[in-house]
Amino acid sequence: MNQVNRMISNDRHYIVDHHEQHGVTAPNMVVKSDVFKGAPITVSAAPKIAILLCTYHGQNFLAEQLDSFEAQSHSNWEVWASDDGSRDATHDILASYQQKWGEERLSVHFGPAEGFSANFLSLTCKADIEADYFSYSDQDDIWEEDKLQRAVDWLNSVPADIPALYCSRTRLVNSENQDIGLSPLFQKKPGFSNALMQNIGGGNTMVFNSAARTLLRQACSEVSVLTHDWWIYMVISGCGGRVFYDAYPSLRYRQHEGNIVGMNSNWLARFSRIRMLLQGNFREWNDQHIEALQKMRHMLTPENRIILDRLAQSRDRWFLPRLIGLKRAGIYRQTMLGNMGLIVAALFKKI
Repeated sequence: MNQVNRMISNDRHYIVDHHEQHGVTAPNMVVKSDVFKGAPITVSAAPKIAILLCTYHGQNFLAEQLDSFEAQSHSNWEVWASDDGSRDATHDILASYQQKWGEERLSVHFGPAEGFSANFLSLTCKADIEADYFSYSDQDDIWEEDKLQRAVDWLNSVPADIPALYCSRTRLVNSENQDIGLSPLFQKKPGFSNALMQNIGGGNTMVFNSAARTLLRQACSEVSVLTHDWWIYMVISGCGGRVFYDAYPSLRYRQHEGNIVGMNSNWLARFSRIRMLLQGNFREWNDQHIEALQKMRHMLTPENRIILDRLAQSRDRWFLPRLIGLKRAGIYRQTMLGNMGLIVAALFKKI
């Protein structure tokens, strides 16, 4: 894949108003949705979506997650479930739905048993999964019925040879599926300079095209990263792909005591992040990410190689050159408070 030939300016990657700015058509496809109100597109068959579902001791909420797949308005999907060694009723639940839907609609596989991130990346790289689009899924959420359709509507507007990633805001619910709020609304444009400092899209909202999947398969060989979703945001934005953040909450993100990763937008979570930053956790994450990105630097666009090098070199310099170098790298977070945290991290050599 020639990433340089596929580069497009960041301004074109970021779509501010998804009701008005999508004029690209897909051959033989008809899409009618309130997501994009442009000219109708003609279609012979709906795109096939592979739902990449990772499970581990998911008996409490897994059935509701599977039911929400069945309720999708976009019905051309199949589930690839990868279980990381559950010893509860997870396998029984999957077997029950497999009997109901058929093995061609739901297949069950053994995960690498190396944590949730490795499990998702192993599914991403699994060679025998063939689809037009790929959607990550946790085991304990509830998808809104138009979740897949909204992603399809945007992905259909992107040329097939350009890596593209859809992600969205989420509605927060408790263990009883009662509303408790919304995830933060991010309004700055997505991009590699942002991806180096934070992830804006939860993996449970992510849907990506086949070109992105090919790119990820090339990039995720034996890679060691903090989370699969943050890594994917870095890779696709870094290699000149398109990233779209939908302000519409596409799923009900369940918050419960069994969450491996939950929403971290309350004040207690913010103070916890400040403590981790001062203890050096954020710098360790950057060490990990920079090492992984350097292994695939030939796949990055020339502009993004410069950004990565400026970050890597500046963070180890003494005070004034460090601040100047990080400023030139153009790194940023989505909120004013987040960017204030970056300034503090830069001052104390914690980036």
